[in-house]
Amino acid sequence: MNWQLADPATWVSAMQWMFLLYFIGANGGYTLLNLLSLAAIRRSMEARALDTLPRMYSGFEPPVSILVPVCNEEATIAASVRSLLRFEYPELEVVVVNDGSTDGTLATLTREFGLAPFPEAYWKRLPIQPLRGIYRSALHPNLRVLDKANGGKADALNAGINAARYPLYCALDADSILQPDSLKRVVQPFLQDPATVASGAAARIANGCTVNDGFIAEVDLPGHPLALIQLVEYLRVCLFGRLGWSPMNAVLILSGALAVFRKEAVVEAGGYDRDAADEDMEIVLRLHRLNRLAGRSYRIALVPDPVLWTEVPESLAVLARQRMRWQRGLSQSLFGNIRLLFHLRGGTAGWLAFPFTVLFEWLGPLLEVAAYVLVTAAWLSGLMSAQAFVAFMLVAIGMGIMVSVSALLLEELSFQIYRKPGQLASLLGAVIMENCGYRQLVAVWRLAGLVHWMGGLTRRQGSFTDGRGSPKPRQRPAANSSHNRRP
Repeated sequence: MNWQLADPATWVSAMQWMFLLYFIGANGGYTLLNLLSLAAIRRSMEARALDTLPRMYSGFEPPVSILVPVCNEEATIAASVRSLLRFEYPELEVVVVNDGSTDGTLATLTREFGLAPFPEAYWKRLPIQPLRGIYRSALHPNLRVLDKANGGKADALNAGINAARYPLYCALDADSILQPDSLKRVVQPFLQDPATVASGAAARIANGCTVNDGFIAEVDLPGHPLALIQLVEYLRVCLFGRLGWSPMNAVLILSGALAVFRKEAVVEAGGYDRDAADEDMEIVLRLHRLNRLAGRSYRIALVPDPVLWTEVPESLAVLARQRMRWQRGLSQSLFGNIRLLFHLRGGTAGWLAFPFTVLFEWLGPLLEVAAYVLVTAAWLSGLMSAQAFVAFMLVAIGMGIMVSVSALLLEELSFQIYRKPGQLASLLGAVIMENCGYRQLVAVWRLAGLVHWMGGLTRRQGSFTDGRGSPKPRQRPAANSSHNRRP
């Protein structure tokens, strides 16, 4: 019998084609998502055209509770709350949740906003760490502060949900940089479709921008090359890559820095998972799973306008920790909601978005790192010709550049945020740097996060579920930090 597969050259050829198919599938998928995002961009452009008319409200905007979990934010909390109180919105309340701060956060809020103890009946619908007090501002009747023992961001959000008075709540980080009409824009999906249970905002990078009174005054590119590369990455993955799923109701990730949820839908789902490494992604996936499997009509939307600005790391060490944590959170969220994958009622979320995320985001780091290592080893050992090696690298890296350029083109054709002379050339340079070194380094960090999660999964003793039969690994809540959250 002729065992051709035993020939090393045959194995190398098969390996090369497998990895090539992976890169073609990943980059082709993101290119398709970029094209599908055009539908959402068109609706956004129409909405922006209406904004040129005299500013007015329809009268149908539902009231919103803004939940702001904070921990040791003494230096910035007063300015952040003032900017929230200046939102252009008919009816809102701001609920600041002081999650066991050990600095002067509560004292600062008391001094700046005239807080006084408020004898309010607190409905503990979701379990939380002990509540120490409720305060109300004498200067702003729509501002309340909850003081509680530390439990992490998820626990703080659950505490805010218990206290929220309105049917919609906005989960917001205290250090987010917004626009005056941000809340108005992110609530629009709830007006367009009453079945909407969640709506998120597109994140933009604030590094290099000028900020006045908590709002973006002038947009500019980051001065640090690492932040500039991340700007291109955000356009490719976090904006157009996610926006393409929106018309199919298959957005699996909403930015943890600004998202609006229907309160009753989240309470029914059990609130935020206090053991999740990435509670923002986990709750969105759980809403998909519970609604799909129950056969209910629902919608989870993404607003493409630049309504949210966030700072990104300019240090390799901080960026590495961020990406490893994101990968652990992604792994935990997907594993905990694995029943959605290929479920008969899974729809586009379970049959398209979930497997795409599993293959190209969850397992992607393993395949990418293995591809570069094994193909390079085959070339160095003489099992692959130099021509085949160069051709492989050109396809793997060249297609990545093509996807990034297409995302940049969509940005210039639609939102045109970066209009200054020379900015486009800088972004094109960042596209090259992103795909030639940066993307491979991030894949290594993500692989480390995946391995870390798998190690914790195998070490845990026993199993427990979220109450609905889905296993999940134990994780401690993460600190409230813009460098920890997923955009």
